[in-house]
Amino acid sequence: MSIATTSKINQLLTDAVPGGLLFAAWLRKEGYSAQLIKRYRDSGWLEGLSRGVMYRKNDSLSALAAVYCYNHQTGNKARIAAHSALELFGFNHYVPMGKPRLMVAFKNSGVDDWVSSEKYDMTIVPFHTGIFNNPATQSLDRNGFTLILSSPEQAFLECLHLVPDYYNYMDLYYIMEQLTSLDPDKVQTALENTSSQRVKRMFLYMAEKTGHYWFDMLDTDKFGLTTSKLRLVDNGVYISNYRITVPKELNDYE
Repeated sequence: MSIATTSKINQLLTDAVPGGLLFAAWLRKEGYSAQLIKRYRDSGWLEGLSRGVMYRKNDSLSALAAVYCYNHQTGNKARIAAHSALELFGFNHYVPMGKPRLMVAFKNSGVDDWVSSEKYDMTIVPFHTGIFNNPATQSLDRNGFTLILSSPEQAFLECLHLVPDYYNYMDLYYIMEQLTSLDPDKVQTALENTSSQRVKRMFLYMAEKTGHYWFDMLDTDKFGLTTSKLRLVDNGVYISNYRITVPKELNDYE
């Protein structure tokens, strides 16, 4: 390997985000030819993760770093979402069984193979939905790079949307109890930009039940609530104010 080639790979390895990914299309834009990339892989500097995606050999892959690299190198805006965003903002942890999960909202429903790799420190769980119009996001610096996160207000709505596949209402209510500092204006905007009646009504029911100060500052007339009845669970308790059936355990919880 020539001195120039060695210098180039040394620079790449130095600049690469620890635990992150290297996308071949981005590398080519940065001046690394397909032949040079192949040489790096053949020489053992880079390891293939999936088609067109590599990482520094022997790196311990970070799910957060991987999502950052995806956004930074491809121009996308995948966001850390749902309970994962809430955890990064410092709210109570939601602890599922097994390997930690990183919930990531992607713009499109189809995601590439790198997302499903089991080599990360967390399992990346991708989702896509059209029920949120202009999702509210915030930036957060973490380990030397900047992540895109759903705002706390947006993140909790995403949790409600992902019931029952990834969450249950009782666990989410425990999280809602901690959301004392939500911004009422941001809550208002988030609910106005949500098309799901199920998500809106359950959010309002939980917020009212907790008695958070910001609940009384919401203008519910702007949420587009319909008069239809929604049975969110079987054998639950009907809440006439929001026309939803909620788990009995949640209704009885004080």
